[in-house]
Amino acid sequence: MSAAIYARVSSARQKKDETIGSQTAALREHAAQARLDVPDEWVFQDEGHSGATLVRPALEALRDLAAQGCLDVVLVYSPDRLARKFAYQALLLEEFARAGVRVEFVKGPRGDTPEDQLLVQFQGIFAEYEKAQLTERYRRGKAHRARTGSVNVLSGAPFGYRYVRKTDLAGAAYEIIAHEAALVAEMFRRYADDGASIADLARWLTGLGAPTRTGKTRWDRSVIWSMLRNPAYAGRAVFGKTMATSATPGLNRVARLQGRTTPRAVKTAARPREEWLEIGVPAIVDQETFDRVQQRLEDNKRFAARNTKVPSLLQGLAACSACGYACYRGRTTTSAGNKIFSCRCGGSDNYRFEHGKVCDSKPVRADYLDTVV
Repeated sequence: MSAAIYARVSSARQKKDETIGSQTAALREHAAQARLDVPDEWVFQDEGHSGATLVRPALEALRDLAAQGCLDVVLVYSPDRLARKFAYQALLLEEFARAGVRVEFVKGPRGDTPEDQLLVQFQGIFAEYEKAQLTERYRRGKAHRARTGSVNVLSGAPFGYRYVRKTDLAGAAYEIIAHEAALVAEMFRRYADDGASIADLARWLTGLGAPTRTGKTRWDRSVIWSMLRNPAYAGRAVFGKTMATSATPGLNRVARLQGRTTPRAVKTAARPREEWLEIGVPAIVDQETFDRVQQRLEDNKRFAARNTKVPSLLQGLAACSACGYACYRGRTTTSAGNKIFSCRCGGSDNYRFEHGKVCDSKPVRADYLDTVV
């Protein structure tokens, strides 16, 4: 009989400790004892993927293989390696059964009796409870370390800093990178004192050829905006800016039109400012400069020219049928001084993309669209 092996570990530490290798070795030994044929290409491993979701590359490949009807048995070390949620376990077991595939657990019931099925269900319930318990302990532990000022809870550092990982002798720390910190300080000075716009700062950094934190040579305005709001540059890194809620995550317009669903059952939302936990780090700009930058950001949001424009009927609603990007209202002035508003595709603007526009759609006059509406 032909069999496939599925193994999973959820964390980088488990991946580093090669616990997935021990799972695979035990499953191969079980296959040899049961005289099951396991081709090398039928060993599926998900390294660093949570069992609380079904969106896992190796699991999806295994499900596709089972649907083709060329598989007899799936070997899994224990039910919680297949999924951490009882509902997902039941769904996968039922799916494999419809395809004529039997699932065997090395650490679990071996038969198909009602008692064995009940035991699998109990193991699934306990695995889901254990997952929730581990998540809560992990959350409380990180929150406690953040209150004590430990940088260990921060997973990385923004532009201008280097994240020094913890060792057996010392905890994690932020280390200033001199040439990047000079750019950050100059960026704050230009915005606070010289009246430079965020677009000006993006063009300035792009012109210097300075790479972003992710290695890109083109600076987006959204990146500059996030940096100007980051209190870490004033010496206060923040933990707990966001939180997971039970609301359904949103999809972008392209995914909605294609009928896609979200792979996660939780939504990430902003946490109230008073619940943030601040951690002391080396400062690049002084507090007075940082406060003036925040004040200007607030003033720009309040007195932005876009707030005084007469809205169009399709504002925030229109989208390009060619590329799916949202449309916005642009403006041109004729030689006679008349203003003509148009509905433009965001993907047709060269300045938005590193390699130029991604859509060739032409703008449509807004008054024509309003008439149609």
